[in-house]
Amino acid sequence: MTTRTVNPAPAVHVREAGDQGPLLLCLHGIGSSSESFAAQLDGLSPVARVAAWDAPGYGRSPDPEHPLDLDGFADAAAALIRERGGPAHVVGASWGGVIAVRLATRHPGLVASLVLADSTRGSGTSAEKAAAMRARTGQLAEDGPRVFAGKRAPRLLSPLAPAELVRRATGIMAGAVRLPGYGCAAESMAATDLTRELGRITVPALVLCGEHDVITGVEESQIIAGAMPEGVFVIMSGAGHLAHQEQPAAFNDWVRAHLRIAARVPWSD
Repeated sequence: MTTRTVNPAPAVHVREAGDQGPLLLCLHGIGSSSESFAAQLDGLSPVARVAAWDAPGYGRSPDPEHPLDLDGFADAAAALIRERGGPAHVVGASWGGVIAVRLATRHPGLVASLVLADSTRGSGTSAEKAAAMRARTGQLAEDGPRVFAGKRAPRLLSPLAPAELVRRATGIMAGAVRLPGYGCAAESMAATDLTRELGRITVPALVLCGEHDVITGVEESQIIAGAMPEGVFVIMSGAGHLAHQEQPAAFNDWVRAHLRIAARVPWSD
């Protein structure tokens, strides 16, 4: 695996693995970073060129020079795909899935297919959800990253998750989130309702959701899959909101199966 910072505007830090096959771009959740895709970088690199970013203002990526809305985050992902020679098959976890959908509608020529994991149409689907999302910025400012992560990260996993995974997810969040980047991300979620955009996505789309996801939930993923012409819905057994971390082998198998259809990638053990 390699790691480097690239300079499409704005600059982003990227972890990469694999030197053959289609480009697979992984976009992390609102409380995470490229570290959350370690199992995908390792497990999918034999069949794809896997790239996982730290979104602008997250992890090892520099803070953006100007505040970003959802279009700004999607444009940053588009610039990264162009820098890699695109198009890309895009894996978006939670907030990363929201970015991926906007990327697909805003830059359709750059997105070959989608994998949306435990995602959402955005917090703008209700006033209550939007207010709760905006409140997180103040919570992070008051608590600091470590305390903030300690409060939030354990809820992202199923009740059966081992203690080591809870510690790892908490550590990833604590090392990833900071202001102003998290505040931009929270506002991008609060201001967004993708309901009307989903029907415009005609590329193959695999929608995965952990059966124990209490953050975005199975019903939300079902709505997303049902609204896309080529949407396929799968429930991930034994997983919470972080299905790609809690059940990485099964998650990777589903992505490989998706790539077999969407990118004609041969099956490989």
